[in-house]
Amino acid sequence: MIDPLAPGLYIVATPIGNLGDLTPRAADVLSRADLIAAEDTRVTAKLLRHIGAERPMTPYHDHNADRIRPGLVARLGSEAIALVSDAGTPMISDPGFKLVRDARAAGHAIVTLPGPCAAVAALTLAGLPTDRFLFVGFLPSKEKAKGDAIAEVAAIRASLVMYESGPRLGATLAALAKGLGDRDAAVAREISKAFEECVTGTLSELAERYAEQGPKGEIVIVVGPPGEAARPEVEDLDALLREALARLPVAKAAKEVAATTGLDRHDLYARALELKA
Repeated sequence: MIDPLAPGLYIVATPIGNLGDLTPRAADVLSRADLIAAEDTRVTAKLLRHIGAERPMTPYHDHNADRIRPGLVARLGSEAIALVSDAGTPMISDPGFKLVRDARAAGHAIVTLPGPCAAVAALTLAGLPTDRFLFVGFLPSKEKAKGDAIAEVAAIRASLVMYESGPRLGATLAALAKGLGDRDAAVAREISKAFEECVTGTLSELAERYAEQGPKGEIVIVVGPPGEAARPEVEDLDALLREALARLPVAKAAKEVAATTGLDRHDLYARALELKA
């Protein structure tokens, strides 16, 4: 007979490639959970077969999370429920955080079982600074929204990590090169799988490489932080602000120049008001 787990929510990281990456502790919890809330039960069924276990499962994903979350929370007082995504650590680009929030509000125990994460694994392969990084998730698909999202993070002095699909890879790299400048970057693909690779270069080089056809598989882009830029002269800064003000309202003009120069947006806003007057 299987010894029961203590009631509560167990956040279980699962392999992003090689099934051997599943930790013994994660395998033990998945084998004993009363219920597994899975992004795709078919994917999790393969993992359970790998460890020789068979447990009840229920789908939990973007399309049904709001509907079934209350029922899961209600069961946590007497049952052990494991939360898994298709691959990697739950809540990295999936709706799991709302389940954790509601479980905590209801006073239930929450246990995390650390393990694979594609974003962190890609950082270890990229050879770019890891002392400070920002996980961006998936960039928007539409060109303007993508450009706006890139502009928001352009001045952040950290490596940027994002997920992408093969068909969109070339366009995204080109947009990153346009919005961030030609920074060093890496494209990591199929991490922990048989055809794992990590291609490095500048953003423009990588955009050209993948312009015609994106690779297959799960993809992570890592972009290095901005280099140290010299502070613009006052005359140059005013010229940048005037050019932006000719196209944009004051606040947006200051935001655009801040993203370009790395200077404080509030200071630029004050100067833009002076120039506008």
